Amino acid sequence: MGILSRTSYVIRSKINALLNRAEDPTETLDYSYEKMRDELQQVKQGIADLTTQKKRLEIQKRRLEENVEKHNDQAREAVQQDREDLARKALEKKQAKMSQIEELDAQIASLQDTQDNLVQKKDELQGRIEEFRTKKETMKARYEAAEASSRVSEAMSGVGDEMADVGRALERAEEQTDEMEARSAAMDELMESGAFEDQLSDKDAIERELEAGRSSAEVDTELETLKAEMGKSSAPETESDADVEADVEADVADEEVEAELEELRNEEDSS
Repeated sequence: MGILSRTSYVIRSKINALLNRAEDPTETLDYSYEKMRDELQQVKQGIADLTTQKKRLEIQKRRLEENVEKHNDQAREAVQQDREDLARKALEKKQAKMSQIEELDAQIASLQDTQDNLVQKKDELQGRIEEFRTKKETMKARYEAAEASSRVSEAMSGVGDEMADVGRALERAEEQTDEMEARSAAMDELMESGAFEDQLSDKDAIERELEAGRSSAEVDTELETLKAEMGKSSAPETESDADVEADVEADVADEEVEAELEELRNEEDSS
């Protein structure tokens, strides 16, 4: 194989591959179906034209038959009038018309045979078209299903790379979230420990502890002053509570005695 032949072969193969990728089988099937329908329509039109021509011949035949009857009547009338010459002419015309009728009969019969043949072919073609339409729809459904399955497979094959990117993105998001949560916890811990206040204040730790002690002492002093003003202190308050409890117990005992006495009086009154 020469260089030019190999080059031509390669070019044709590449063009064929491009055409195969560009071709949509469903469109090709639809186009073929429409072409067959066009052919069927042409056959029907041909049958219609043939039938029209046959009808014209039949009309012409009926007119000739009418003329035959007319010339026959003319010949009879001419004989009655002893006009043999006219009778002969009428019969000659009658014979001419009869010959034309025979020719028309042959043409009409031929057209009828052609029409019957075309009708039969039309029926066969129509059956083939219907069969092709069924196969076409079935093939289109199979092709569309295969195409959808192929798209899903291609999508699934590309999911691996995309899922890897998604996994890496999730890992980065998780790391950033852990870092933010750690920073938030550290900030809360520093807030609770007062580290931020320490950083904002010029006082050292000893001075802050001394101030806290002074504040506690001031609170205790103020509390003792308040108790003194209200006539209460820690020790007397304990004795007063004991006295109150004793008085309450005594009152409860007296009430129980009075209740028993009242019960005895009621029993005596009832007896």
